[in-house]
Amino acid sequence: MADLRMPEINNVILAGNLTRDPVYKTNQHGNSLIHFTIASNRRYKDKQNMWKEDVCFVNVVARNKLADSCDQRLKKGYGVLVEGELQSRKWKTKQGTSHYVVEIKARRIQFLDKTASKQLIIKDIESTEKEEKSAERNPPVDGIRSTNNEEEKPLSFEDDHYNQFISNEESELRRRDSSDT
Repeated sequence: MADLRMPEINNVILAGNLTRDPVYKTNQHGNSLIHFTIASNRRYKDKQNMWKEDVCFVNVVARNKLADSCDQRLKKGYGVLVEGELQSRKWKTKQGTSHYVVEIKARRIQFLDKTASKQLIIKDIESTEKEEKSAERNPPVDGIRSTNNEEEKPLSFEDDHYNQFISNEESELRRRDSSDT
């Protein structure tokens, strides 16, 4: 019998709500890291044909730009759609107790909470207005535009495709606000 190889597939897509505020850290190398837990509900009918609900709690970890984006936008109760892979970790505490965890290592996180998205859009519009006013007060010198020391925070990241999922209402809010200025 020929050797059969198991396909190497490790892909997870899960939607749920954050059970608590995310924990943001930077490691010794300066890389960003964020941990949070989501609750994903499953509805089913039992033997008596009554609807029941089962909750699954899943830990998620994100790194670098995705972690920074999550730190700015996520809070307890916010909805997310997470795409990534399962990873397991094992460690020992100082007391010698072994711990083992399976979590999702996120590749892409979509923010589903409309309130958070609207707040982000309003912040983006306000920062754009501040930049425009600053540019009016500080005209370019010798073709070089002066900027403030604040780092620009993009609205979307390559790995979370935020703009693709903006609702029609939010798009209209953006168009209206941009035409008012």
